[in-house]
Amino acid sequence: MLRKWLISTVAVILLAYLLPGIHVAGFLVALLVALVLGVLNTVVRPILILLTIPVTIFTLGLFLLVINVLMVYLTEFLVKGFYVDHFLWALGFSIGLSIVSGMLNFFFGKKD
Repeated sequence: MLRKWLISTVAVILLAYLLPGIHVAGFLVALLVALVLGVLNTVVRPILILLTIPVTIFTLGLFLLVINVLMVYLTEFLVKGFYVDHFLWALGFSIGLSIVSGMLNFFFGKKD
C-alpha cells in the first residue's frame, strides 16, 4: 500500500510538471494529494457512480470522466497548495494520473 501511495505521489509530481494548469506546492502536498485522491476514489467515487448509473448508461460511460474531474476538484478543495486552473486541466490530470500511475505500477510495482 505504501508503494502504491509513493507511486501515485510521483505521478502527481510528474503531471504537475508536465501540465501547466496543475499546481502543486511541494512534495508534501503531492503526498497529501495522492492520499486524499486515493481515499476519495475508494469512498466517494463508488457512491457517485451508483447514483449516476442512468446518466452513465445514456452517455455510454463518458460521464465517468466527469466523476473523475469531480474527484480532482474535491481534492483541490480539501488540499491547500494543490490548484487546478479549469475543467480541461482537471480532465487531463485525471486521465494522465491513470496512465502514469498504471505505467509506474507496471514497472515498479510488486511482481507476484
